[in-house]
Amino acid sequence: MYSKDGVDYFIVDAHVALWDARPANQRNVHGKQFIDCFYDYHRNLSPDSELWSYEEYLYQGGERLMKDLFTDGYVDHAVFQPARLGEFYVNGFGQTEEALALARAHPDKLTYNHYFDPRDGERGLDRLREDAERMHLKGVKLYTADWHGDSRGYKLSDPQTYRYLEVAREVGIRNVHVHKGPTIRPLDRDAFDVADVDHVATDFPDVNFVVEHCGLPRLEDFCWIATQEPNVHAGLAVAIPFMHTRPRYFAQIIGELLYWLDENRIQFSSDYALWTPKWLVETFVDFQIPEDMTEYAPLTVEQKKKILGLNAAAMYDVPVPEHLQVANPPALAQPQAVAVA
Repeated sequence: MYSKDGVDYFIVDAHVALWDARPANQRNVHGKQFIDCFYDYHRNLSPDSELWSYEEYLYQGGERLMKDLFTDGYVDHAVFQPARLGEFYVNGFGQTEEALALARAHPDKLTYNHYFDPRDGERGLDRLREDAERMHLKGVKLYTADWHGDSRGYKLSDPQTYRYLEVAREVGIRNVHVHKGPTIRPLDRDAFDVADVDHVATDFPDVNFVVEHCGLPRLEDFCWIATQEPNVHAGLAVAIPFMHTRPRYFAQIIGELLYWLDENRIQFSSDYALWTPKWLVETFVDFQIPEDMTEYAPLTVEQKKKILGLNAAAMYDVPVPEHLQVANPPALAQPQAVAVA
């Protein structure tokens, strides 16, 4: 919990990871390219006081994560959103078993989401069913630009993806987080395009689609989609550190999201370990849209409370103490499921 000026905030970090990018786990040059790009984001968007060395950036481990998030970072609950990247890393980038074990050891603090890749065919569908049962999955994180053999990406609207989404729904997965934001070397930028979100959100109205990084640099496209699809949400990972380096740009991002989506469908995310949540929480609580940006209304405390934690808590059934609630609690859209042709 974070407190400022007599106000308490329940914090849910909706996008964290445990990764291993050390040289021994790099399958090829692309593994180094990927983590180097991550580190560039970290160096260019962080305050000097929050910079990590390159070596400690390659791998953090569970003990440091618990300290950075829960001891130092004000976080009350966090959700793992792993990426596989099996073509770049021997044992994958996101550390499945380590993160899952940590979530099982701290169920009050951590939720583990997993991943699937529709290009894995029938074998992958069987694995998805097994993973859902073993891991008690409520959500998955998809990387549509991930490489797979000769393929350098897929679409949510592909027929094979629909088969996976149908199985995911059957086994109780209702939250699908999708990286639709800035590219990461060597992945292809256009494989992260947001257009396919519109298609699946219409056909799976009982599934929440959380567009991580809110579609940047395609914010306008994302907003036009999300305003029509009540089951589309915005994750602020990567967007929120711009509070430090380009505050007016972040004011535009949050202003547009609030205009098109409202405060019930926006989620705070540190994207740990790209950034640590402590300075992001502190800065966002203090942040205000500049007065001369008159097309946007000022941010309210209730809006900040929802974005910082209450929205994701509602999505993942995380208990929130009564005194940390708001007068108008967030409510998820509950449309009826429809048959997919």
